[in-house]
Amino acid sequence: MRSDFKVFQRRVDGSVDFYRNWDSYKEGFGELDHEFWLGNGKLYHLTNQGEYQIRINMVNKIGDPYYAKFDLFRINDESDNYRLSGLGTFNGTADTDGGAPGGGTLSYHLNYAFSTFDRDNDKADSTHCADSHHGAWWYKSCALSNLNGDYMAADGAQSSIHWYDLPGGRSNIKYTEMKIRPV
Repeated sequence: MRSDFKVFQRRVDGSVDFYRNWDSYKEGFGELDHEFWLGNGKLYHLTNQGEYQIRINMVNKIGDPYYAKFDLFRINDESDNYRLSGLGTFNGTADTDGGAPGGGTLSYHLNYAFSTFDRDNDKADSTHCADSHHGAWWYKSCALSNLNGDYMAADGAQSSIHWYDLPGGRSNIKYTEMKIRPV
């Protein structure tokens, strides 16, 4: 297996607050060897230099590991609100239905813009998803996944770090790592 992955997000213990504004997500924050977000500006630049795949590693609240891999991942630039514009075919263990219909948990967010508490770009009519989910993500109406949510949320809370179809429980994920590499 190639090891040239570039990690752009990691959650390990809740020591870094991910409930941040647009500029923080644009520039990035945290420590590369611990909890961090690389920055949407950098992520846009990387994913538009060629074809990239994404792998998302997760450990649920009881310690079981899962992964989701998509053979294409791309976001657009800030003028398009870092919209999740490319997501390929799913492979992995992070869906209770074995992956059908194609990794729907993240695919639900395809073609939706990134939102933060100070920049509401979701399509929900009466809810500001970044605020109600206490995070920042490619929210639609609102989220089937939210890996930048509240690390310390109550069990089952919509604001918790979650992945809808994760076997063994979708909320209060205790470890996430999102990384990309060239195809």
